[in-house]
Amino acid sequence: MSFGDAIRSALTQYVGFSGRARRSEYWWFYLFTVILGFAGGILNGVLETSFVSVIVGLALLLPSLAVGVRRLHDTGRSGWFLLLGLIPFIGFVVLLVFFVQDSKPGPNRFGPNPKDPAIPGLVA
Repeated sequence: MSFGDAIRSALTQYVGFSGRARRSEYWWFYLFTVILGFAGGILNGVLETSFVSVIVGLALLLPSLAVGVRRLHDTGRSGWFLLLGLIPFIGFVVLLVFFVQDSKPGPNRFGPNPKDPAIPGLVA
């Protein structure tokens, strides 16, 4: 999945907490949020305000949660595991390990594997 496809997929499913997201979709969208965060920080410095960062953060909150939940679904875990991020440091490390793992082969309880070439429209 390319950078543009990942952004498009994540933003069109911005409140879609069902289904599965490939690693590439998650990490490309994560890079996109980091880039927008830096751009918002620069604009905050130029405008001498924090308004831009707040707007960017709020705009990307739901899509980030949704793609994170779908990524956990792809590894065969419930989206509730995202709450591990509330545990300082250890939660971050555990989630990082989950997010870098490969997809579980075949369909699981959250849907078909997005890497499966037999499913039209799911593989970029």
